[in-house]
Amino acid sequence: MAETLERGILKTWKDDRGFGFIQPDNGDKDIFVHISALKGMARRPVRGDILFYQVDHDAGGKFKAVNARIEGVETLAAAGKISKKWLWLLAAALGLVSAAVAAYAYFSA
Repeated sequence: MAETLERGILKTWKDDRGFGFIQPDNGDKDIFVHISALKGMARRPVRGDILFYQVDHDAGGKFKAVNARIEGVETLAAAGKISKKWLWLLAAALGLVSAAVAAYAYFSA
């Protein structure tokens, strides 16, 4: 169902809980929005923000906003994740370098 982009105003926002409700411009019922729907935004939402979003269903069949963005707020570039394999290789390399430095210091003294 989440294909068309909807527009609405953030009617309520509970920042401590990370969710709120959007009042859609088309007059439909308020739509639930969770902070996870606003990935990559440069700031957290505040009441009165204009949001663009797609509508989807949650596990209970209720409508919720997904793939949302705040009008006029920059989207941050997602940093690429480093795989665990590379982290292990980096840790092993640092361990080997540390061992080599320690051995050099021990034998040259």
